[in-house]
Amino acid sequence: MQFHSLSLGRILLSLSSLGTAVGAFLADVVTDTHIFNPRWTPHAKFHGGQTIAMSVVLGLMGLYLTWRRDPRCSAREQRQVLWDAFCVTSIYWVTQFAAGFVPGALATDPEFGEGNPQKYLQVGFLAMNALGYWYEAGQVKAGAEAGRGKDE
Repeated sequence: MQFHSLSLGRILLSLSSLGTAVGAFLADVVTDTHIFNPRWTPHAKFHGGQTIAMSVVLGLMGLYLTWRRDPRCSAREQRQVLWDAFCVTSIYWVTQFAAGFVPGALATDPEFGEGNPQKYLQVGFLAMNALGYWYEAGQVKAGAEAGRGKDE
């Protein structure tokens, strides 16, 4: 398998993928606000574990799609793979945002404060994904136009 060279778009998508895979794990396992919170019920911890596993899988899949390279792919197919990387890496943050609409749900347990400190992460990582996709898809298209005079 071949991989792409470093570029701004792929770096942004990679940072977002790593943040999704590692950041959620650290926030939920290393602190006492989630998995090791004694007030959490076993069922809440089950869903916490599910969320951690989902974030790791989505982050790793985002990294794979970001760097996957098949020289047989057209520029259009390469942009589709980048779109897939954008979508996969955004799923965690979109679903975290949507969870705020569940009746009775809070982004922070009362003993740890109020508000939604994750909103900055949601916006930041989604913006990083969008910028990374936009930049890299433009690079792929420009390369196709310069190399072959058309977008395959």
